[in-house]
Amino acid sequence: MTYQEVLESAKTCIGPYCKACKECNGKACKSQMPGPGAKGVGDTAIRNYEKWKEIRVQMDTLYENKQIDTTCNFFGKEFRYPFFAGPVGAVNLHYGEKYDDMSYNKVLVSACSKAGIAAFTGDGTNPEVVRCAAKAIGEENGAGIPTIKPWNFATIEEKMELVHEAGAFAVAMDVDAAGLPFLKNMEPPAGSKTVEELKEIAELAKVPFIVKGVMTAKGARKAKEAGAAAIVVSNHGGRVLDSCLATAEVLEEIVAEVNGSMKVLVDGGIRCGTDVFKALALGADGVLICRPFVTAVYGGGEEGVKLYIEKIGTELKDTMAMCGATNLGEITKDMVRVPADWR
Repeated sequence: MTYQEVLESAKTCIGPYCKACKECNGKACKSQMPGPGAKGVGDTAIRNYEKWKEIRVQMDTLYENKQIDTTCNFFGKEFRYPFFAGPVGAVNLHYGEKYDDMSYNKVLVSACSKAGIAAFTGDGTNPEVVRCAAKAIGEENGAGIPTIKPWNFATIEEKMELVHEAGAFAVAMDVDAAGLPFLKNMEPPAGSKTVEELKEIAELAKVPFIVKGVMTAKGARKAKEAGAAAIVVSNHGGRVLDSCLATAEVLEEIVAEVNGSMKVLVDGGIRCGTDVFKALALGADGVLICRPFVTAVYGGGEEGVKLYIEKIGTELKDTMAMCGATNLGEITKDMVRVPADWR
């Protein structure tokens, strides 16, 4: 099976919203909710994608010819590549009925684990979403990161119990999900969190706690104050607020604010290994890629996921080789050029 065949297969079963595009850029699916489009006109989802493309890489092949090493370490675990599958929940609602959350997570978590990376799993109004994700992670000896939405504390507490039972090595909360329509007007209230509330949740986690949805230096300081072990620079894939800056545009200032005190990951429109390289050059420790992994599962199951991981990994290795970096630590800011008008 080839990756093109994965895409063609996905087009037959992925539902009415996602178009299984060759490169997911948000243009074919914009303004479609629920699903992989964005709230409003969808300009942030598109901007996420386009801003990575505006960054150029600087080719330099005058260096000692060595084997390229893409391995990285997160919270004491070594991974083959510095990218992870992003979280998605209620797949049968958003992407078609071929998979439910149990079968989707079983495929994704297993395939990612076998390929040497980890999957973040999603959440939803149905309690079974996290239950299914936790079960899949437990079957892979904790090799996954459940992502819990910013519900009320009692609901979070219940879901954390599932995380602990699964033995997950870390847990995340996508605070940027506060803008999703289905969290509005919930009883008890769900949504944004104070630093004090987030600190209580971090303590409840008992494993490294990742705050996903940080878009400002101020937000990074709050996450650090709350005890986060890592943050994900993210605007929820551009789905929750039009007119946002792209994640690529704010990454550097957030990295500077954190100054090595937490791990910094980034998502939003990262669609190839060269984009991964750019994110690392701007200071990220790793990246999340979400929607293309859904296409890979729907189009090819575990084989589709494996093919996609190898595609991104090969592109990353090639970019590193052509820019003079033989390991991730050698990727530096001077290997990319950011447009002068960004600041």
